[in-house]
Amino acid sequence: MILFKLASQLQQFIQQQRAQSKIVGFVPTMGALHQGHISLINKSKTQCDVTVCSIFVNPTQFNDAKDFEKYPVTIEQDIYMLEMAKCDVLFLPSVEEIYPNEIAKNKQYDLGFIETVFEGAYRPGHFNGVCMVVERLLHIVNPNQLFLGQKDYQQCIVIKRLVELMKAEIEVVICPTSREENGLAMSSRNKRLSDEMKDRAKIIYQSFNKIKKDIAANNAAELVITAKESLLQNGFDKIDYLSLANAKTLAPIALWDGNTQLVILVAAFTEGVRLIDNMVLN
Repeated sequence: MILFKLASQLQQFIQQQRAQSKIVGFVPTMGALHQGHISLINKSKTQCDVTVCSIFVNPTQFNDAKDFEKYPVTIEQDIYMLEMAKCDVLFLPSVEEIYPNEIAKNKQYDLGFIETVFEGAYRPGHFNGVCMVVERLLHIVNPNQLFLGQKDYQQCIVIKRLVELMKAEIEVVICPTSREENGLAMSSRNKRLSDEMKDRAKIIYQSFNKIKKDIAANNAAELVITAKESLLQNGFDKIDYLSLANAKTLAPIALWDGNTQLVILVAAFTEGVRLIDNMVLN
């Protein structure tokens, strides 16, 4: 695996690969890697000639400074995992390398409705920060394909919108959420949970599956209320949202018509850790 810290050096390498008609896949991460990230690397390797992973904890997408400070940094372990996965390139830039001379730090993106609900409503400015760093990374890496995990469902929709705004010829590949054996969605934040809570947090996945099994046009709201109660009875302190939405537009849905494709999304706190998850239901 080749490690680059300077954008100019990585760009030169990518230009050489593209000149040889090689297909470049890209997996952007904030480190603290787990098997969910590695599944994205593996998917890229099946479809691309060269796989690039970036590790950069982006300060512009944290609306809570304390959350940024607490974000786990495990760079040595991350490098080991990428080497074991036979990742071709690791881009490990500094903040100055991503935002030279404060480039793009004040840029605003026309994301429309998707920026106003769920994560957008509870984390003001979050998705604008995501777009800043992803646009910069895409300009540097210039990939053919971009691999993202479905766990960050709303972020996937936002990044698809960004690629449209950039008019970039990049295929966005959404990969299934990787889960622990008990169904808990893999996340870097899980490292901050006690073993007991990691086990109890399976209630999210269990609640999703129950809704998926029982959903009907006349009981959607009732099922959501029951799911919220289940979380609060199993160690979750606070729920930012647990809601059904249109899977394409993310418009919240209280009364389901029986046909519209649905996604259920949740953000909930336990032990001071905010967990998010989702499931497409039909």
